[in-house]
Amino acid sequence: MKSESSVTRFLLATERVGNALPHPAVLFLIFMVLTMLCSWLLSYLGVSAVHPVKGDTLTVVNLLTASGFHALINDLLKNFTGFAPLGTVLVAMLGFSFAEKSGLLSALLRILILKSPRYLIVPTILVAGLVSHTASDIGYILLIPLSALLFFNMGMHPLAGLAVCFAGVSGGFAANFLLSTADTLLSGLSQEAARIIDADYVVTPLSNWYFMAASSVAIVLIGTLVAHRITIPFLGKYKGEGVPEKIENLSAKEKRGLKWAGAVFLSLVAILLWGLIPEDGFLREIGTSKVLTSPVVKGVVAFIFIFGALTGITYGRVVGTMRSQNQIIGAMQDAMATMAPYLVLVFFAAQFIAVFNASNIGVILAIHGSEFLKGFNLSGGVLMVGFVIFVCALDFLVSSASAKWALIAPVFVPMFMLLGYSPELTQASYRIGDSVVNIISPVMSYFPLILVFANKYDPKAKVGTIMALMFPYTLAFLMFWLLLLFLWITMGWPLGPGAPLVFQP
Repeated sequence: MKSESSVTRFLLATERVGNALPHPAVLFLIFMVLTMLCSWLLSYLGVSAVHPVKGDTLTVVNLLTASGFHALINDLLKNFTGFAPLGTVLVAMLGFSFAEKSGLLSALLRILILKSPRYLIVPTILVAGLVSHTASDIGYILLIPLSALLFFNMGMHPLAGLAVCFAGVSGGFAANFLLSTADTLLSGLSQEAARIIDADYVVTPLSNWYFMAASSVAIVLIGTLVAHRITIPFLGKYKGEGVPEKIENLSAKEKRGLKWAGAVFLSLVAILLWGLIPEDGFLREIGTSKVLTSPVVKGVVAFIFIFGALTGITYGRVVGTMRSQNQIIGAMQDAMATMAPYLVLVFFAAQFIAVFNASNIGVILAIHGSEFLKGFNLSGGVLMVGFVIFVCALDFLVSSASAKWALIAPVFVPMFMLLGYSPELTQASYRIGDSVVNIISPVMSYFPLILVFANKYDPKAKVGTIMALMFPYTLAFLMFWLLLLFLWITMGWPLGPGAPLVFQP
């Protein structure tokens, strides 16, 4: 009991420290000001480095000058509107809005849970949790309480269902069989950082797909093992006073809507295959007939929008949620409304990254950092494992995946590129560290909501209760994910279509 109290006190202290941090947007503003101050100091000290690719001597640019202020003012709008992730994320969210607001995604998740036999319920919930990443926050808001309710109705401890689903939705956040908005958001930030070294480098949303799809299988298997060996036995039989609620089966209209949406989805897949499989397919790159540089790969966000829009609208017209123009446009407007916090964050992040790049501090730091690391002769696997651990520690202070990546990508992506490792590998490593700590970090934005769900069945549940339930998943996911990453690097497998492990200037 004493150790439990100590852990709880530590976690509450961590929560207080995390809550004391400024809003991420304010953090970017602070870092921008600090960058400008550092540019003056480092320029005065004559800090420089020789670019290993171009051979030029780079010096720190002092931004605390009249020309520096003029550039900041003149480029303020361009920095924001030209920010690479902005357009891709907004377009992808518009596509997902049709599937979410029509009820299509909710119906798919419900049928996935309800149709699964008892012995497959844990892996099914984990799979549903991973897939829910394509629908923004629906996994937290809908799937986690639904899983707790399902366990309760099956005579099992509801907190076990909550823990399993939370592990899939949040602990396995980086893993997915499908693309999600996180892929488009993070790849855009990675591309911006990579262009500090290579101005033409492109990081697509598919850049980690192979690795993350394989990770999904590992997360489901490991999560199932932890649930059956640790979580469910630990909680034992539920002795609370909760009242079971019935999970509604799909209505005839909803089933009919799924059939029509499925038909549209298969039709779109058939069109994709028709355009890609033949050597002269109309969706291959014109002139070279390559697939990796085709619009399907380079313009994947457009296809996310098309698939989401057509399947969502089809389902909505059948069930009655999207029969009018106002309902369709309203869904898009609601999606944009939910992106308001992101837009505010991006405005300040874009200014910080632009100032950071203009100062040359990032590339000079990357050059000296890479030279320092070269002295240790570390292999790629060891280097990336260390980076993952660093991100895990950072996740206790800043929970937002995009905010953390926007802060550290301009340093680590160029640094590892100079060591010969691709931005796609750095991004994949980052996503591991960002994911596994989510479920034990009190500063994670949805952590209070999870506690509310837990209190419904156990009024005495506190932060330490959730931490105790989720820590085995964090430890197991981290260990096996690192092994998978180490194996992937050792075997030299690509991380996604056109996404190698190495970077060659």
